[in-house]
Amino acid sequence: MESSFSSSSSSSSISNWETLNLLVIRPILAITFVFVFLSIGWLLAWKLVLVHVPLVQEIFGLRKKPAKPKPPARRFSRYYNSSSINSRSSDSG
Repeated sequence: MESSFSSSSSSSSISNWETLNLLVIRPILAITFVFVFLSIGWLLAWKLVLVHVPLVQEIFGLRKKPAKPKPPARRFSRYYNSSSINSRSSDSG
């Protein structure tokens, strides 16, 4: 009678392996799955969409701002340059 009681209590109790599985292995696997899932989603979004967004390019330094060449002289700058040259030549002469 006592042997049947001990066998029934041991079958209803949780073994060490099941406790380890429940408290350690399952949470680690769940966190790993979520991390891998989010990583794959981020990589897909990065390769397909985010690389082409100018704001993201500037934040991550992917696109160097091109150095703009100096614009050609405009009307006013030509006028002031010529007037300063004329005034210099009249001052020295």
